[in-house]
Amino acid sequence: MVQKRPRTSVAASKLVRIEDSPEFLRSEKPKSKKYDLFSSTNKVLVLCLAFRFANALLLQTYFNPDEHWQALEVAHNITFGRYGHLTWEWKRGIRSYLHPLLFAFLYKVLALLGIDTPLIMIKAPRLLQSIFSAVGDFYLYRLSGALFGDYVAKWALFSQLTNWFMFFCFNRTLSNSLETVLTLASLYYWPCISVATTRYSKVSRKLALFMAALSCAIRPTSAATWLYVGLLELFSAHDRLRFIFLEAAPIGSLVLGITFLLDRLMYGSWILVPFNFLKFNVLSSGGDFYGTHKWHWYFTQGFTAMLFSFIPFSISGIITSKRWKLSGLIIWVLGIHSLLGHKEFRFVLPILPIALMFSGYSLAALRYHASPNGKREKSRDLHTKRPMKMNLAIILLLATNIPMGLYMSLVHQRGTEDVMNHLAREAATEKVKRILFLMPCHSTPYYSTLHRNLPMQFLDCTPSEENRIPVESDRFLTNPLAFATEFAKNWTVPSHIVLFDSEERVLKEFLISHSFKEDKRFFHSHFKVDRDLQSSVVLYVMTV
Repeated sequence: MVQKRPRTSVAASKLVRIEDSPEFLRSEKPKSKKYDLFSSTNKVLVLCLAFRFANALLLQTYFNPDEHWQALEVAHNITFGRYGHLTWEWKRGIRSYLHPLLFAFLYKVLALLGIDTPLIMIKAPRLLQSIFSAVGDFYLYRLSGALFGDYVAKWALFSQLTNWFMFFCFNRTLSNSLETVLTLASLYYWPCISVATTRYSKVSRKLALFMAALSCAIRPTSAATWLYVGLLELFSAHDRLRFIFLEAAPIGSLVLGITFLLDRLMYGSWILVPFNFLKFNVLSSGGDFYGTHKWHWYFTQGFTAMLFSFIPFSISGIITSKRWKLSGLIIWVLGIHSLLGHKEFRFVLPILPIALMFSGYSLAALRYHASPNGKREKSRDLHTKRPMKMNLAIILLLATNIPMGLYMSLVHQRGTEDVMNHLAREAATEKVKRILFLMPCHSTPYYSTLHRNLPMQFLDCTPSEENRIPVESDRFLTNPLAFATEFAKNWTVPSHIVLFDSEERVLKEFLISHSFKEDKRFFHSHFKVDRDLQSSVVLYVMTV
């Protein structure tokens, strides 16, 4: 007689291997109440959606040029054709159109509905991204529940939602944000990682492979993550030949083929984007053109700043949970990216939620105290109030992350966003004729925010074939006055000039002599980041 395996629900799947967790985490759940946000997975998803929606509306600052120039600007060019700038990467074929097409579809819908106003064009992309981000939060909750149980899952989600960098970065329209969502969802379905698998594990593995391949199509460097996970699965699976030849190879080829055809349609010629991307950024170190860091930067500065006050909790959770496969993935990804000269916070965003999940494990463990015999026991008031040490930990995390998240999202480097939002409103009333940006290249959003077919010009920073020749943007920063004087000999006079106050001090007399006057000044930053302090963005207008 064949014994039937019970159908495993999402909630039950979180308890499948809870016995593998330490003794002190095997506790009965408090009785669910109707107002309990965690009483069902649907409520958790709604919570995530509401939180990320509000998160998207609060984002007012500029973080990384790629959010606009490699996603929204490309999408605007696809949708509105006549205007929208494509950077040099798109001319060399090192970017796939897969990610920008998501926002191109959004823009097309807005245009067909006739609601593509400046305000909606500015807000809608991040609101769309908030849906993707909420799905990522939801899958972190599911993954945590599958590994450690419901109670840990709640604290893992708490860590994810309150971490300052996730609040600051996750809702931005970066390809890294979507890569993070796909990574979390895929990890949940991998048999070698998650314990949520049932008799449908082979189907789950195929789904995991599909999302992993999609992640690599969007960000080829994501292959580092899936090489690690794929090898784990290969060593632990009993059907290795099936995994390689009937699942990994066909699914990978399918996704690669689809993106290959998609890029052929968009580029107009046959281009293998992943190869070009890896050739430029990895094999030829082309990314070093934008700056390099010491090999240990992610360990000593980058990733530690992203984790911030969650560091001790994440380390404690890694040690006490003994989930070495996932903690090994964190070290592996940080190590691989450390080999590259050019480093950025966003490159390791996909593993930040994993570290925060371990933080959730550590926070959940604070609900228990050690007994005289050295074992951990439940607090007597387990379901009525939290222990003091847990309250102190929560206060510490909230007191450090909320101010940091709000400051970075609402205050730091907002001037370049504000000036373009202002110009978009002015352009809608036909008060703008031509704009010149005398500032480092890609310092502001562009046509995707202005949404008017007006001539604009910024200082070029396309990498030169010969490194000895400085690009236009660097020449301007070296000597702003000499560059502007030479530049003005052949320019078509703009109606508006945008620049940072650090260069305005040098160019003020030049601007006045060419009949420009200051129109508005937008606060930008309290402290310097890469260059001199850029405390404000200044807008000059032609007076003649």
